[in-house]
Amino acid sequence: MDLLKNIDGPADLRKLSRGQLKPLADQLRAFVLDSVSKTGGHLSSNLGTVELTIALHYVFNTPEDRIVWDVGHQTYPHKILTGRRDRMHTLRQQNGISGFPRRDESQFDTFGTAHSSTSISAALGMAMAAKTKGENRHAIAVIGDGAMTAGMAFEALNNAGVYNDINLLVILNDNDMSISPPVGALNRYLARLMSGKFYAAAKNVGKTVLPAPMLELAKRLEEHAKGMVVPATMFEEFGFNYIGPIDGHDLDSLVPTLQNLKNLKGPQFLHVVTRKGQGYKLAEADPVLYHGPGKFNPAEGIKPAAASKVTYTQVFGDWLCDMAAQDERLIGITPAMREGSGMVQFEQRFPNRYYDVGIAEQHAVTFAAGLACESMKPVVAIYSTFLQRAYDQLIHDVALQNLDVTFALDRSGLVGADGATHAGNYDIPYLRCIPNMVIMAASDENECRQMLSTAYHYPGPASVRYPRGSGIGAALDKQLTTLPLGKGEVRREGKGIAILAFGTMVAPGLAAAEELDATLANMRFVKPLDVELVKQLAATHEALVTVEEGALMGGAGSAVAEALAEAGIVKPILHLGLPDKFIDHGDAGQLLAMCGLDAKGIAESIRNRFGSKGEPRLVVNN
Repeated sequence: MDLLKNIDGPADLRKLSRGQLKPLADQLRAFVLDSVSKTGGHLSSNLGTVELTIALHYVFNTPEDRIVWDVGHQTYPHKILTGRRDRMHTLRQQNGISGFPRRDESQFDTFGTAHSSTSISAALGMAMAAKTKGENRHAIAVIGDGAMTAGMAFEALNNAGVYNDINLLVILNDNDMSISPPVGALNRYLARLMSGKFYAAAKNVGKTVLPAPMLELAKRLEEHAKGMVVPATMFEEFGFNYIGPIDGHDLDSLVPTLQNLKNLKGPQFLHVVTRKGQGYKLAEADPVLYHGPGKFNPAEGIKPAAASKVTYTQVFGDWLCDMAAQDERLIGITPAMREGSGMVQFEQRFPNRYYDVGIAEQHAVTFAAGLACESMKPVVAIYSTFLQRAYDQLIHDVALQNLDVTFALDRSGLVGADGATHAGNYDIPYLRCIPNMVIMAASDENECRQMLSTAYHYPGPASVRYPRGSGIGAALDKQLTTLPLGKGEVRREGKGIAILAFGTMVAPGLAAAEELDATLANMRFVKPLDVELVKQLAATHEALVTVEEGALMGGAGSAVAEALAEAGIVKPILHLGLPDKFIDHGDAGQLLAMCGLDAKGIAESIRNRFGSKGEPRLVVNN
């Protein structure tokens, strides 16, 4: 019997008998595998949450009871069971459903969680709101073990543990992995917890060998064993009632345990153990490879990709190894994104200078600051979207002290299928206003390599932004050359219009300039801006156009306008960049075109502003 096709929402799921849940899990897992193989997306994590998802929706009265998933890439089974099964073929595509929970997509998506470690705080807020309004509903935070490495998770635990009259359940989904392999003391603690079979025996020692008059002593021995052998009391000291660990793939354990917890008041903590890639042998064997695959044949598995143009991430990884070979002071730091940031080779070659600090961006930045205080040369490899999480540390701990830290900002600009939550649209505005900060935007792979060297040798905080994916195919200089600080270059001499392009917009800007016979300048530096080049272009052209793959408000174009105003120069100027709205998921190239940031769109915007036919003369519109 095909159970899954009859599940259009959790209410249908709750009509099933307990005995039907296991075959439903098999069907749901098969559907996830088939669906993701056709669209691409996150696979390993979702195969691991099938039974847990079924049990939660079976026991709790969703959406009245709130479930917050953390991180949100593990919610495909949740989406399938909550009315979106027939839309899974649109996953992460333009106008399709998101790869993460979205409040505007479904009433069952109670909180958007594409960044990690926010679930306990959000669920606590929901639980406190229910208490304040006198509503009898539950708030459940499902948090992965990788997400538990972030300080925010422990801030929330600390706050929640003092309230004994709220309906809050925190479920630790312990699959021994976030994206990169797990790190840190918490992971070692969880590993001890799972291997501590002696604890299970010690817990029952009073019942098996001690006489009745010594039952009180037995209880004390139990707590002593619990604390000494497996320190599960850590969560209990936060004020939570700790249960577990239990098998997260065993519905006969999950369902009754959740039913019991549903009837308890106060903060509850359930520790479940799952396996990434569960039920698909290839993903079980290599959960990193199958974490976020593209389209593939499930029967054959993921095949090695054909040789293609080098990615910016690879450029960074190679540069990091080359620079580390020259300078033993270099320290590489990643907040749990070893593979994503291209640091696998660096870890292998320089293990004593590689630090994965876990999903802890704030700590990563201040850790780098401490290293810089001792004359080391830290390089923080971090996605633009994740550096947002360490903004105070960036200002207070690095820039204010003018410390020598290099920031390699991967995934700057639009990122395609991951959508608005992961887009690196804001690093130019949020970095540009910080004193002492240098900001560079790479126009191609070789310039990225040169900029990384420039940032590394700059004696203060410096950042290099580069996009996701491949570049234009530029040849790479094997030498570690640098660029003159704050100096751009004119790539094409034209007439009338001067296009000032930043980073990835140089290539489409150059194509538009060719079409319009305009001048094209590769500005290279957002800060310090090449003010002399700006003045020169303003003096020799009728109008200026700035183009950037970043937020317009406060961006590189704003820097150019401010420079003109400071110099007392009045010149018509057109700013092109990302609009003041969140841009949804879809193909990155199509999204750029939609924003008018491909060659055609840039040329069309210039024509619309300065001439209907694109002549290099200035047309004044009344």
